[in-house]
Amino acid sequence: MNGAHTSIRDILYEPPGPKARRAIFWATAASLAALAALAALIVRQFYVTGQLDGKYWSIFTRYTTWRFLAKGFAGTLEVALSSSVVAFAMGMLLMMGRISRSRALNWLCTALIELSRGIPTLLFIYFFFLFAPQLGLKLSAFWKITLPVAISAAGVVAEVLRSGVNAVPRGQTEAAVTLGMRGRSVFFKIVFPQAFRYVIPSLIAELVIVLKDTTFAYVVNYADLMQNAKVLISNYDALLSVYLVAAVIYILVNYALNKMSVAVAGLTRTPAMPGK
Repeated sequence: MNGAHTSIRDILYEPPGPKARRAIFWATAASLAALAALAALIVRQFYVTGQLDGKYWSIFTRYTTWRFLAKGFAGTLEVALSSSVVAFAMGMLLMMGRISRSRALNWLCTALIELSRGIPTLLFIYFFFLFAPQLGLKLSAFWKITLPVAISAAGVVAEVLRSGVNAVPRGQTEAAVTLGMRGRSVFFKIVFPQAFRYVIPSLIAELVIVLKDTTFAYVVNYADLMQNAKVLISNYDALLSVYLVAAVIYILVNYALNKMSVAVAGLTRTPAMPGK
């Protein structure tokens, strides 16, 4: 086998034999049949309850409906991108504290990272929505959703960045020190640029999580895609059609982000050395 085309899967797993291939075929066929039967049952139930009536779907022939959903989607993107920027800044600070030589700072940042990763996003939202105003912290609906989502993602971003820093060979740092570079110059000019290149796909994948967390915006009455979808449902009683269209929009955006992550991973992957 040509080593250039050998993957880790080829090394770890043997190709299935004739019996295994037949078993896989029939298991796949049975699974598809079961899924088709379940889908047919769901569609029939929707038909019986009248959710497939034309009046529930005709609203999507109107320009105003799509404009209203587009306005909500713009709000979703605004929160997602703002949360990502804030999460990256916070994650960067937490990561630097996590790898600091100061034990107190290391312990504090480790505790903050674990809190960020362990507490559900919804609890952070309730804190900013219900408790923060009692402390005199008055925020707009935009920041009541943006800050909680950013805080929830900051711990993951910090650990992703730290994994990238740890992936940089120590020889890079030693070579920089040998050339006379010191401290922060070594980190920001040598180590971090390489680490960031390693973790770009993971950061893009985290953006998918951030985008999903923005669906909690209804709690603070922020006009995002889900909130506007709820308004349409209230006005037209079109539960299935509106939620289905909203779900398709989220799926398409997340699919695009996942494809972008894969593409960036291919661009940032270190090319293999040619064989002699």
